[in-house]
Amino acid sequence: MKSPSRRSFLKAGTAITAAAAGLTPRVAQAGPANILSPDRLGVLVDTTVCIGCRNCEWACKIAHDMPTPPLETYEDAAPMQEMRRPDETALTVVNKYDHPARPDLPTTVKVQCMHCDHPACVSACIVGAISKQADGAVLWDTDMCIGCRYCMVACPFQIPAFEYHKAIQPRIMKCDFCTDRRKEGKLPGCVEACPVEALTFGPREELVRVARDKIRRNPDRYLDHIYGEREVGGTSWMYLADRKFEELAFPKLAQDPAPGVSESIQHGIFAYFVPPVSLYALLGAVMWTTRHKHDDEVELL
Repeated sequence: MKSPSRRSFLKAGTAITAAAAGLTPRVAQAGPANILSPDRLGVLVDTTVCIGCRNCEWACKIAHDMPTPPLETYEDAAPMQEMRRPDETALTVVNKYDHPARPDLPTTVKVQCMHCDHPACVSACIVGAISKQADGAVLWDTDMCIGCRYCMVACPFQIPAFEYHKAIQPRIMKCDFCTDRRKEGKLPGCVEACPVEALTFGPREELVRVARDKIRRNPDRYLDHIYGEREVGGTSWMYLADRKFEELAFPKLAQDPAPGVSESIQHGIFAYFVPPVSLYALLGAVMWTTRHKHDDEVELL
């Protein structure tokens, strides 16, 4: 009588071990970068200086090779009559808000991704397609994105947009802090195009000092609040204004970072997600073992 083949036994054990290895959390765990450098950059927006020229909208489209009409077209203030949000066709927009005490002096506000220090979009992305870079930018990786759009739901500022009209390779669209331009030593397009220097670009810590100094020197001009300094843990884009930010459609947010429960849930689920390939490998190993066990039993007869 022949005993079961030792080689067959070892093959079966190896196959099951290899398949099981595919089920470990290391295979599927998302690990987004979230780097907070003390030298990270930012932009300070002084809404009391902004004149609503919308040059920043035009410059942004030029910088990102997006379809855009001539610059002269942006002199039309009509689009600012209704509140707009950045979308897949415009990564930044300017809105106008009438002042209750000074109707002849409306406030105009540039809106774009805030590039949070602790981004909710980063924590919500289960595949790590969005990351916080050391220079302050929050970037999206098209090669990693699976199109779940959790980032759109998580963003407290309602910024990420999706190219719904594209059937093939739709993208998440949002301000990328002009990363490519800055690699060439250039300013972000919107900052460079602002004719009144309402946008100040530089190290975030320095921008906070500049903002505080402006408030100290001109207490009648500025509300004593730097929006983005502490909201949701801090943002790379910060704002000064002469009235409450809620009146300018800024969401009223706590100082605690937005990521929290969502991060533990999302990454906890994904950490133990079983990839189909690993599952099929395990089933295949079981079938292989069962079949060869039957062959060995036949040999024993």
